[in-house]
Amino acid sequence: MHPAQAVFEPQIKNAIHNFDRYDDVLGEAERNVIKIVDVDDKKYTIKSFKVPNIINQIAYRFFRKSKAERSYTYANKLLDLGIDTPFPVAYDLYMSPVLFKRSYYVSELVNCDLTYRELTTDFSIPDYDNILRAFTRFTYKLHEKGINFLDHSPGNTLIKREGKEYRFYLVDLNRMQFGKMDFDTRIKNFVKLTIHESMIKVMSNEYAKCTGEDEKMIFDLMWKYTREFQYRFYRKIRIKKRIFFWKKKYRTIPSESPI
Repeated sequence: MHPAQAVFEPQIKNAIHNFDRYDDVLGEAERNVIKIVDVDDKKYTIKSFKVPNIINQIAYRFFRKSKAERSYTYANKLLDLGIDTPFPVAYDLYMSPVLFKRSYYVSELVNCDLTYRELTTDFSIPDYDNILRAFTRFTYKLHEKGINFLDHSPGNTLIKREGKEYRFYLVDLNRMQFGKMDFDTRIKNFVKLTIHESMIKVMSNEYAKCTGEDEKMIFDLMWKYTREFQYRFYRKIRIKKRIFFWKKKYRTIPSESPI
């Protein structure tokens, strides 16, 4: 429990315990489920992580930190580094003596205006170009601070308008690396964001302004790595579709990378 929220610890624990009774679900609940709860007239999100397979139940029980604990730890680290994320409140773990079961991560609710995902589907969003360029500068800020957000993908950045400026919040934080990033790693950090060449052109142009590197070189690398990633992603989907043909999620291949 975060010390700043300690006064609400009994209410937060009670909300986690009664997670299944809440019905205000945020987003699509495919693997993990996020619900909005009210505690003392304040809104929080509780993310319930799916029970892992038996091998990972053993691994998380004895050898690895859970996704919930990592989310909480990384959120605090991001805030210390001056990067916005919904304020981390608590995490909770449910385990047997030998197996890891459920885990929950609690954070304050951020009412955003849109996410990066909308930028990939609606090019008529007001001030579109400035938002995309501001997002690119935000990504550059992450890189300069040594934050390699491994799930830097469309649904994982919330965007909030503040006057003529934009504020970006990272979510889904359990996969991160911290440390100096070489140029190649920085460019590869863009590959999950879009399939659209037009967006790559804008981001490569703005990233060139941030870094002072050659714009054409950045675009060529960013587009190359993006296409390679998309090829690997859809090949994986096709293989899973053949193997798990009875599952609904593999019956169709999405037009936009859902990562």
